[in-house]
Amino acid sequence: MRIAILGAGPAGLYLSYLIKRRVPDADVTVLEQNPADATFGFGVVFSDRALEFLREDDEETYAAIEPHMESWHDITLVLRGERIVIDGIGFAAIGRLKLLRLLQARAASLRVTAVYGCAVKSLDELADFDLVVGADGVNSLVRRTFADKFGASTGALSNRFAWFGTAKRFETLTQSFVASEWGAFTAHHYRYETDKSTFIVETDAATFERAGFADRSEAESRALCERIFAEALEGEPLISNNSIWRQFPVVHNEHWSHGKYVLLGDALHTAHFSIGSGTRLALEDAIALDRALAAHKDIAAALAAYETARRPILEKLVAGANGSADWYQRFADHMKLPAAEFAMSYITRSGRVDIERLRKHSPRFVGWYERARL
Repeated sequence: MRIAILGAGPAGLYLSYLIKRRVPDADVTVLEQNPADATFGFGVVFSDRALEFLREDDEETYAAIEPHMESWHDITLVLRGERIVIDGIGFAAIGRLKLLRLLQARAASLRVTAVYGCAVKSLDELADFDLVVGADGVNSLVRRTFADKFGASTGALSNRFAWFGTAKRFETLTQSFVASEWGAFTAHHYRYETDKSTFIVETDAATFERAGFADRSEAESRALCERIFAEALEGEPLISNNSIWRQFPVVHNEHWSHGKYVLLGDALHTAHFSIGSGTRLALEDAIALDRALAAHKDIAAALAAYETARRPILEKLVAGANGSADWYQRFADHMKLPAAEFAMSYITRSGRVDIERLRKHSPRFVGWYERARL
């Protein structure tokens, strides 16, 4: 069986590795339109237990990734100059390019054929392959070609965000909320190396317009964001890497496969960056698809089994991400709340955490919250 995987992001690379690990003589080709080291963004973040699935299924890949991760056990919120620590909510992060290079090395160790700088214009070019996997992101050629068959829908959230980096080290995942002369801004920031951090700036559409970002250059936007978040940055500049303003894409598919074509990762679904699950979901999709291919020789049966097993798990996680995204769409309104109510609203935004769970995992925060409300 000949397999073509479009896209050399985490989903595509890891799937190619899994298939070759299981079937060393498998004919697997990864096709990527960009150069091997082309990526935007800085770090990717995972919840503290997000890579446990990887440890259980693939100890060697986990061992390759884990030493390069920065980890912490609290979240810090900054609102009106007050720092609120939510204990027991662990995360870990790694540089996006570092992760891709590690996965590239894992695939190369099993002699996966990876072709970079190869832009597939039409799926007709892949007619000789028995299975074509769309791991080609939010603008997926596979999904667009068969949009009606997949029942595909795409949209975008109204908030704008720009993805920067900085040499400022943050000890925890920190969320800074700022009321500026133009309106409300928030920044998601966390370290992904000892002296490097991701710094994502987000604002609503009205504030974006009032601040004139649509007419500002990338350098001008960066300078204004440095001014808005001067307190958080403490004099460190922001670093750009294709740090243009974006709206978060919302991708959904009623069906996951059509004939010999199947989707995974961002081509199949998106999960808002505020919960740190996008890369985790992509890797888990790859594991689920490989398991289905291992269990079924017939392609149609394998793809049906993949969707049947994976969909309930995925939909639960995406629902949590959607709840978080909805909260951020109205974060300016939440900022008007008293600090304790604001913090509780923030930490329960996904609908997957309640106060009883927090009593167990975040006792210091719950104690502070209850005292503040007396």
